Amino acid sequence: MGFVAGEVVAPGDPRVVLEGQWGHQPGVAITVNSGSRISFTFNGTAVQVLFDVSGLTTPPHLWVGVDEGEPELHVVESPVIELTAERAGQHKVEIVVKDVNEHANRWNPPFGCAVVFAGLVLDAETRLRLSGRPGGPRLEFYGDSITQGVRALSAHPESEGADGSKSYAYLTARALGASAYQVGFGSQGVLKPGNGEVPPGPESFGWNFAGSPAERVEQPDVVVLNLGVNDQTLTAAQYGDYLARVRAAYQDSKIVALSPFSGKHASEIEAAVKAARDPRIRYVSTDGWITTDDCTDDVHPTVDGHAKIAARLTEELKADLGG
Repeated sequence: MGFVAGEVVAPGDPRVVLEGQWGHQPGVAITVNSGSRISFTFNGTAVQVLFDVSGLTTPPHLWVGVDEGEPELHVVESPVIELTAERAGQHKVEIVVKDVNEHANRWNPPFGCAVVFAGLVLDAETRLRLSGRPGGPRLEFYGDSITQGVRALSAHPESEGADGSKSYAYLTARALGASAYQVGFGSQGVLKPGNGEVPPGPESFGWNFAGSPAERVEQPDVVVLNLGVNDQTLTAAQYGDYLARVRAAYQDSKIVALSPFSGKHASEIEAAVKAARDPRIRYVSTDGWITTDDCTDDVHPTVDGHAKIAARLTEELKADLGG
């Protein structure tokens, strides 16, 4: 028997868990960030996951896993992904945004590339269950192509080489049992705009995308900043202005400013943190965490390189999270 449409579930339904930075518009939830997630649990055998792909010039890539099985790659070129379980019963679905292409417009609607989630359609015999909301600490990561996961799989410059679920940010959050906002934009700096029409770090901070302010129910426990490698020049005062913007938004959060993994502008970033004289902002040197041998090119970490960074950063953040 084929799929028989039953209940239609909106993206904002409390039975659907969205993790990461999502903007909400009528009938859809939108993310432009790799590493964002959709999860839900159903009883039955079949579900359709809906996307709005109208106007997109470059399809996003998703990992889709059912019941903790090996996730399958879906390139979202059509509006429906069909999920079918081999047996009736309870099943958990996790969808991870592998990549939103850094070169397509993903900042100014209408987008060239974005994940526009339009909800679910359940089979007539399938029911959606209420899942628990993410627990644990709350982390936010702000960075460039490395945080995005660009070229983690290979040196391929497009989505084929990128994977947000292999990024150090994604791995660190999972290791700490944390819910996370993973915001990485290829080529972005503190002063330099990113690819895909994305403005510089201080200007994009606090926004899901143009016209969509990022709203937080709770402040994060820790905010991790990893920008600077793409800036040709950067002074301590300019980085300090970026720190001040983050602090103004999150008055109670701890802020960790990482030096770029290449070491570029490390002294300026360290000086900016010292000048802030804020005991809840600290500088972390990443010198020696990886080498160029851990990169697919001279800049972007491999899967193993990201894992090395995540192992070091996980230990660093345990102190900020009270062990």
